[in-house]
Formats: sequence, C-alpha cells, structure tokens
Amino acid sequence: MNGNGLSSMESEYIRRHHRHEPAENQCSSALVKHIKAPVPLVWSLVRRFDQPQKYKPFISRCVVQGNLEIGSLREVDVKSGLPATTSTERLELLDDDEHILSMRIIGGDHRLRNYSSIISLHPEIIDGRPGTMVIESYVVDVPEGNTKDETCYFVEALIKCNLKSLADVSERLAVQDRTEPIDRM
Repeated sequence: MNGNGLSSMESEYIRRHHRHEPAENQCSSALVKHIKAPVPLVWSLVRRFDQPQKYKPFISRCVVQGNLEIGSLREVDVKSGLPATTSTERLELLDDDEHILSMRIIGGDHRLRNYSSIISLHPEIIDGRPGTMVIESYVVDVPEGNTKDETCYFVEALIKCNLKSLADVSERLAVQDRTEPIDRM
C-alpha cells in the first residue's frame, strides 16, 4: 500500500488510464471497488451507456439518440431525493478491448459542471475465482458556495453507491453462472 491507501497495481492502473488535469476551481479523485465477478460480466453492465439504470440506483430512465458510439448523447432522468432531475451526457470513450468507458456531462438541471469520468475494469483473482477491479475517476468544477472537500465528498458518495450497486448486481449474476475456482499454484 502506498500513502493514499492504494496498492501498487491500483496506482499503476490509475496512472495509466485515469489522467485528469484539474484546474484550480476543480476537484478530482479515483475510487476502487473489487467485485467477485469476472470482467466480461461486469463489463456487460458498464459498457451499456444506453442503460445505466441497470446498476446505477439514482437513474430512473435513460434515452439515447442514434447508435451507441463515441459522441452519443444520453438524456438521463434522476430519481427524486437528489438535487437534480435530468442530466445530458456524452460518451467520450468506449474501449471493449481495454474495458474503459469515459463520459462527460454536458447539460442538465444540476450543479455538476464540467464533470468528466473514466471507469476502467481490470481482471484479478478474488478467493480463487475470476474477479474484477473497477476504478472510477472524475474531475468536476467546484460550485460557487461550496468547497473542494464538500464537492468531492458529494461526488464520491454517488460513485461509491453506484460501485456498490454494480458489485451487488454483478455478483448476483455471477452466482447464477458460477465459474469453477482457478487452481492455486
């Protein structure tokens, strides 16, 4: 573990795939979640830019115009209880080989201005079975009247909730399609 609580592997993946250059009025961070399900299963949920509600609990509806490709826009309806009702988001990157998805919020009735995120999936072994290390990073403007700490706390709470839900859904699906343990050497 390094000084920020990340393993050397986590730090290397963040360095390689999660480059954000926050301006002075922005905050940025990366969160890691270990999921007891193989990468292809987890990726099948994450890559669905057109169906984020499959694992993101705060999204009630999503409509995508046209084909699912770089530059595609989605209109997301947010469930009540959050300080927003809609969000317009653009797919920036969808790499099925490296398992990386990036999106940017370009509109909506919320305070997340210039929000951009990257989510990457990496194979690992958990309890002798195929697992997935998920890393999600973001950068966002700090809204007027808020501090960097407050903004990071809010965004990270949302991401943690989404990652926990992704783990719950993925692990439930993995149990239904259990793979055999990998022999330990």
